[in-house]
Amino acid sequence: MTGMSVRPYWELRFDAYGEVDLRQRDRLLEQAAQCDLTDLVVFAHGWNNTRAMATRLYDRFFAPFPELLGEAGPARLGYVGVVWPSMRFADESLAGLPAKPAPGAPPGPDADAPRPGLDAETHRALDVVFPGRRQIVARLAELLTERPERLAALDEFGVLVRGLVRIHGESGAAGDAADGDEDGVPAMFGQDVTEVCERFAAALTEARAKADAEDRAFPDSGPGGLWDGAHELLRQGTYYVIKRRAAAVGREGLGPALGALAAVRPAPRLHLVGHSFGGRLVSYALTGLPEGATVASVTLLQGAFSHYAFAGRLPHAAHRGGALRSAAHRVRGPVVSCHSHHDTALGLLYPEASRAPGNDASPLPDDTRWGAIGYDGFQAVEGCPRLDLAEALEGPFPAEGCVSVDVSEVVRHGVPPAGAHSDICHPELARVVLRAGRIGDV
Repeated sequence: MTGMSVRPYWELRFDAYGEVDLRQRDRLLEQAAQCDLTDLVVFAHGWNNTRAMATRLYDRFFAPFPELLGEAGPARLGYVGVVWPSMRFADESLAGLPAKPAPGAPPGPDADAPRPGLDAETHRALDVVFPGRRQIVARLAELLTERPERLAALDEFGVLVRGLVRIHGESGAAGDAADGDEDGVPAMFGQDVTEVCERFAAALTEARAKADAEDRAFPDSGPGGLWDGAHELLRQGTYYVIKRRAAAVGREGLGPALGALAAVRPAPRLHLVGHSFGGRLVSYALTGLPEGATVASVTLLQGAFSHYAFAGRLPHAAHRGGALRSAAHRVRGPVVSCHSHHDTALGLLYPEASRAPGNDASPLPDDTRWGAIGYDGFQAVEGCPRLDLAEALEGPFPAEGCVSVDVSEVVRHGVPPAGAHSDICHPELARVVLRAGRIGDV
């Protein structure tokens, strides 16, 4: 692909059901065999990407690899960018940079602050993600712009969000599995919408406070604050759909494609990298591998799924384990979770959006049951070492099993509500991928 900083590079595109672009897959299989690669790094983007943004992300992340490997190194490395239908919320910061102000917005220190209403770019993206539901999207946008003082309008908003993401009836016990990263229905779709919006507004206020931007903090009471919370409910409702999609694309699409790559002769060692929901995608790809196929390493960058997903037993439900408790056995090397406490999207908003029905207490600030793997690493995984970044880069790297690496030293920049969630393009993280996969002498 022209414009990429590394070669050889291929793209693998999937639809929402995991169907791969067969021409791209077949080209990759043929050319990977011809290139006689020793290693192939496969990167899946996260929740807030278009195709163009995803390829820019891959270009930036992969750029340090050739220099880190050295010209004369023994590794012959290839690169794959996974493109899957995600969702772009235009008000979020990307790669540590503030979101661009809307056209016509006045410049100034508050240009990146959220404004009432649904911006045109996000509106269009919702129409694409939810085909056939344009009227619902239009009414949601209208309510977010008008911000009526009537609480009945919030109730209408909640009903519309449920209809948009196709949640029917009351959230039941199926949601109890969500803390192990099953696809249960979160409580936010079944509880009183005013209470849900209040909790999201409080989480947004906390995110602002953590960024030392109290002068732009969201109000935490009254109709204004509630509608800020309502906007967040729409965002999290959309991401609930994308989260489920990530698992399906990984299991039904990427997993079988990796199996075909593993059958290439000579077969390159496969190294999976996933950011945000892309971490969930590559993790579920392990469950879709053909019998006997394995990968060499997995690196999760700010993974947006449960920190108990790989747990053998859940601390609060010892009869159950995480949804991916057996997946690590499909990896010959380590499964690495890079996590940062500067990631407010995962530290504050993810827990509120993930709670199961019946858990009415707010998870903030010290309830870890609904935590994300990209915020505090693997939890309840026996024998899992916890390294800081210096240890991961300079000390002996674990040869197998789950490994948590605190990368807060470099993953630290970004504005609320996402914080540092997308601040991942650093040479240090590229080195973590190379060290985890034992690619070259880094």
